[in-house]
Amino acid sequence: MSFRLIYLAMFILLVNQIYSDNPYEIQHAKIQGPHFIEIAYSGQLSTEILDNLKIEPEISIGKAEIQDSMIKIHTDQPMLLHKHYYLRFPENQRLFLIPDGILDSLYSDKPLGYQISGEQIYFRLFAPRAIWVKLVLFDHYSDQKGQQFAMQRDDQGIWEYDLKADCIGKYYGYQVWGPQGDGEVFDSTIVVADPYSPATVTGNHYTHPAKTLIMPEKDYNWEGDTWINTPWSDLIIYEMHLRDLTAHPSSGLPEEKRGHYQGLLEKEQRGGLPYIKSLGVNAVELLPCQDYGNLEVPYKDHDAPVYNTWNPYARNHWGYMTSYFFAPESYYGNGANLEAGKYCGADGSQVNEFREMVKAFHANEMAVLMDVVYNHVSQYDYNPLKFIDKFYYFRLENDCSFTSVSGCGNDLKTERLMVRRLIKDSVVHWMQTYHVDGFRFDLAKMIDWQTIDEIRQAARQINPNVILIAEPWGGGYDPGGFSDHSWASWNDKIRNAVKGQNPKDGLGFIFGNWQGENDQRSLQRYITGSLRTDGGQYLSSSHSVNYLESHDDHTMGDFIRIGLRDVREDERLTNPDAHAKLSPLQMKINKLAALCLFVSQGPLMIHEGQEYARSKVIANTMVPEEHINMIDHNSYNKDNETNWLNYEYAELNRELVDYYRGLISIRKSHSVFSRAKQDQYEFYPQADSLFISFSVNDKNKKYLVYLNGNRDHEQDYKLPSGKWGVLANHNRTAETPFQWIENRQLSIPPSSGVILVQE
Repeated sequence: MSFRLIYLAMFILLVNQIYSDNPYEIQHAKIQGPHFIEIAYSGQLSTEILDNLKIEPEISIGKAEIQDSMIKIHTDQPMLLHKHYYLRFPENQRLFLIPDGILDSLYSDKPLGYQISGEQIYFRLFAPRAIWVKLVLFDHYSDQKGQQFAMQRDDQGIWEYDLKADCIGKYYGYQVWGPQGDGEVFDSTIVVADPYSPATVTGNHYTHPAKTLIMPEKDYNWEGDTWINTPWSDLIIYEMHLRDLTAHPSSGLPEEKRGHYQGLLEKEQRGGLPYIKSLGVNAVELLPCQDYGNLEVPYKDHDAPVYNTWNPYARNHWGYMTSYFFAPESYYGNGANLEAGKYCGADGSQVNEFREMVKAFHANEMAVLMDVVYNHVSQYDYNPLKFIDKFYYFRLENDCSFTSVSGCGNDLKTERLMVRRLIKDSVVHWMQTYHVDGFRFDLAKMIDWQTIDEIRQAARQINPNVILIAEPWGGGYDPGGFSDHSWASWNDKIRNAVKGQNPKDGLGFIFGNWQGENDQRSLQRYITGSLRTDGGQYLSSSHSVNYLESHDDHTMGDFIRIGLRDVREDERLTNPDAHAKLSPLQMKINKLAALCLFVSQGPLMIHEGQEYARSKVIANTMVPEEHINMIDHNSYNKDNETNWLNYEYAELNRELVDYYRGLISIRKSHSVFSRAKQDQYEFYPQADSLFISFSVNDKNKKYLVYLNGNRDHEQDYKLPSGKWGVLANHNRTAETPFQWIENRQLSIPPSSGVILVQE
């Protein structure tokens, strides 16, 4: 034998020894069709093992083969959806076969939820793997027991029941029973409301117990109202939390009206709709208003199912834990509260109150956008989808636990046909029932592309001008991908360039720095719309939603305070009123940031209170909070003065509020700042990389814009010949010139900007 053959034999013996100790490891085992099982593995697996595989309960194997680290098994008999199956290996290893692809083809276009037809009412629920489902009808919202009716299943997993009775004003839910063990959560002792509920009554408890209210089919009088068809590029969006706008005493409302849909519309107040209207914005974006889990598990309660060490408030104020995708949040309804043992939404008045709100915004020429969460559901409550069919509705790990790419648990499997339909039906429902003009989709990268396309198609069939905005991250980052699919998305790149990523060590242009990948050239690109032809992300500037502040992270006011080292995040503020008042330098930098935003192509968004440099200082409450009087960068859990808009502080910084009002009027009156093309721009080279200067031409006018991010140096500039009117400088803003320059000499102070116009 040659040495080569001896070494080869030794190598084979060594490999066999290694794999005999660790021959293979199963990655997952899934049922991909009625007759098809797929098992992924790593390592080395002998084909001899195929002859000794068995399925329990016993089903004969017609064919088993190994292909590309995958065992593929074809069975002679079909596997049933409501049964658990296991694969037994020769070494007596027993694997649960997860129902996966076998669920993918199930689909029905039958109406879901309840439908009233004369004296008949039809109930339908999609629960494909349930063994039985019972409809439970209640006379009163607080009833613990109701009439039970056994429902029948069709061949696509729809459970149905027809009832001939007067059910208007009554309540219902479902008891669902299915296979047990191995990650299942079927529990027939829990009555869950219909996932298609148009209105719910919910108990004030972290489990968020709910019943569906059966409402009369009455036409709402919209009085001619319809959608506000503002072009995307012209949008000036005010991101707002419905309760925050009126909950603070400074709003001027009586206590019983604060924080509610109706309170928002009161004409005689400092806050709410009158305040938003006074700013001049043309759209509002509501933080989540679909029914959500308001309460979380009690803080440090050993009897709770999860030991809560992170949220002493045990509250979910922002609403990013959706429970029911078709029902308006009832906590914002008139007279509702979260008192223990009480209920919200019992009479369904929140439905018409939401309509009244939309109609009022429309009457004031403002579009209404909703922040919607279709990537995950509420984590701690009796969300119906968990109990109807966890394996169908959710993305799961190989051990059958929920994936949590969202960071919130319970990631929805949007690519499943009936989940996709639920999302589309929800979008259509809000457009048709409530005249909603558009949506911002939370963590939209978690939604599959086909669902993204079908949402667009379904929504545009109703309103061709519907606004679709993605938060383009969540398990990835792809603003360009959304542009390819004709969606807009939040442009975090301009945010990072202008102010920075982190106030401690990632400061941007307004602080006299360039952060990360940014420089003079990149800011110029963002100003012209972040277009792909210029190295940006977007096919159209109308897809680039420019913003500097959102509900997430620090407010821009706090970012600037911390970035200037005027305050530390861990500092206890002894005088919050003095802290709220902007220093001259803080005022200058807030103005420069706003100016950068408003001269950039693309729809733009400001967050509530950004116009007065709102600070989120943690309020002193009865909650065991360790950070009272410190700045909060993540106030999702505080339904208190930490988040509520204080209009005394808006008055304190009225100079900045007026500056924003002026910029909004400039943007609306001078369309060049929202509709200019790249060839209308000319950027002038500057030795100082922190000095941006450009002209942009309209049909009959020429505009000059100068942005000086240098903290130390004034920029002296000789203007082109002619008479130039000042629309904005470091002091004020206005839609018509408030000063004229004829000597061609212009000085731009440090940390400031100028907008000029020449007729």
